[in-house]
Amino acid sequence: MNRFIPTPTFRDTARVMALVDSKVMPHVNFQRMTASAVGRHWRSATPEQQRRLQEEFKLLLVRTYSGALAQVKDQSIALKPLRANPGDNEVVVRTEIKGRGEPIQLDYRLERSGNGWKVYDFNVLGIWLVEQYRASFAQEISASGIDGLISKLAERNKGASKA
Repeated sequence: MNRFIPTPTFRDTARVMALVDSKVMPHVNFQRMTASAVGRHWRSATPEQQRRLQEEFKLLLVRTYSGALAQVKDQSIALKPLRANPGDNEVVVRTEIKGRGEPIQLDYRLERSGNGWKVYDFNVLGIWLVEQYRASFAQEISASGIDGLISKLAERNKGASKA
């Protein structure tokens, strides 16, 4: 199944955040995504630290991927056949973005929840997002603790907003 996805320009971060909050976040288990990226240290974080981690990680991802989205024009998304059983509670949905140049692999890990299926990880060009961040987050937590990771993410997000 191919669908043409018209892509607006994502230069206004506040607009992107509002769009992500209204259209994307209802379909993402961001707590699980952040907890998985933080790893074993998530359980020792206070509720306030967990909230801040989610907030800063979300902003980092939106800023990172909105820049990539701004480059996407006249693309179609091909859904690959789903390999799952009716009783599965977790699945991987494989897609391919086609346009100019080589197709881009974009896959999603989803879990069944009380509110339908929710994304908790995604793969761009063979790299799973959670695994990519887990190593760098663990390194920062070892060096500076949870608050150090939060500060580092906040600093990175502030730097990105000035660019």
